Amino acid sequence: MTEARFTTDGGVALVLVGKGPRPARVELVGRRARVEGVLSGRGATWRAALPLTAARWGGPRLPLPTGDYRVRVTATDGAEAEEELDGLPMTMLGTVRASLQGSTLAVGPPIDPAYDSGEGQAALERRYANRPGGLENAVFFESFYGRNASDNPLAIDRELARRAPGVTRYWSVVDFSVQVPDGAVPVVEGSPDWWRARGAARLLVVNDWLRRRFERRPGQKVVQTWHGTPLKRLALHRPGFDPRRAAAVVREARRWNVLLAQNAYAAGILRKAYAFLTRPIWVEGYPRNDVLVMGDGAATRAALGIGADERVLLYAPTWRDDREQMVDFVDPEELARDVDAVVLVRGHSRTLIPGTDAAGARVIDVTGFPDTAQLFLAADALITDYSSVMFDFSVTGKPMFFLVPDMEHYRGELRGFYFDLVAHAPGPVVRTQADLVAALRNHEPASFAAKYARWRDKFNARDDGRAAERVVARILDQGFVAR
Repeated sequence: MTEARFTTDGGVALVLVGKGPRPARVELVGRRARVEGVLSGRGATWRAALPLTAARWGGPRLPLPTGDYRVRVTATDGAEAEEELDGLPMTMLGTVRASLQGSTLAVGPPIDPAYDSGEGQAALERRYANRPGGLENAVFFESFYGRNASDNPLAIDRELARRAPGVTRYWSVVDFSVQVPDGAVPVVEGSPDWWRARGAARLLVVNDWLRRRFERRPGQKVVQTWHGTPLKRLALHRPGFDPRRAAAVVREARRWNVLLAQNAYAAGILRKAYAFLTRPIWVEGYPRNDVLVMGDGAATRAALGIGADERVLLYAPTWRDDREQMVDFVDPEELARDVDAVVLVRGHSRTLIPGTDAAGARVIDVTGFPDTAQLFLAADALITDYSSVMFDFSVTGKPMFFLVPDMEHYRGELRGFYFDLVAHAPGPVVRTQADLVAALRNHEPASFAAKYARWRDKFNARDDGRAAERVVARILDQGFVAR
């Protein structure tokens, strides 16, 4: 049996020591990350050091995302095996906690076990609710429940750091695999630091519901940026009336002081869908789209290993209420081959944790990529279905294609729509991958020019590259934080 131990010498790592010839490769293989070990030894034993960190997309090495990792050993003849290892109990290793059972390494956020339980969290909630003292000149940011540091909160963070560098910026993260902006302080959800920062910050900037207990301090403000102009019905407008859901929607909306909308159309829907009737909605465009006006995709293509002259398609479907993982309506490898392109696969944030990376020749899974806007810049065209990315990608003016094989089910049973997508879509609407391939091969942008122009007039009138500037100016002018 191969021996195993954790080490923090020279970085956090799992070290394996085995007998016999040195294998060709030893890896940790997870849903969203993979680590190759550093091998040594040429005699009767071998050693593999597997760092519990990973770097993706040209970014820094960060702790592994939370999840299970298989220890896979590949012999020199190419045979693969999952090594049976000595078990290791849960160990706190600075930026992660880890345990080993059989050939499975379990990695989690570094929360003290005393707090990582129902009783422990209840104690922290009580401390949070009854916390004495005033507020800190700080902002608590959260994007997509802490799964990444992105979207409108990220753009607001960057502009706020420029305009008011003295403001402390906390970022809620599920674990330390989430890269936060320069100068910001990551706080792991559920940790004592997370509860303290959430209670002490003068301003909270979020793009989805506030989870867990929320007790507003005197003077504390919440700016809800939301995360997209809606095609699909939201909140109180969803099919079927559920009294508990309706009560939850109203209770959540009462937590917000300000709601941000990309355009007047979205403002009207969000106000009614969330019964946000008496407080202000700022219609300022989306800060996350500023970069689409000013930036280019060269750096992102380089980070993804894509040539400047290659055709790039971004496939970004929305999530489904009746399934955890991303839909499988596209065979990305086949699509890449049929249209001679690199296919980027971008699952919704809700499919990030339960899903696994797509793979194949000229296929790159970018579900874990931190910033969707940078992918828009790198892509030559978007393939989506009912996702709100359609209202953001149109800022670029590049072609869009709508693959909707389950439209009747989605529109009639899962969500419903606010308008007729087929009638108004600024690009081809298709039902099968074969039809998608034909549309990609034969697309004539001029045939959709009039629809595209009307679409942009309605949905992108305020996406002019200065939305973050306007939003932060309002935050500062209204005294939500001090300069």
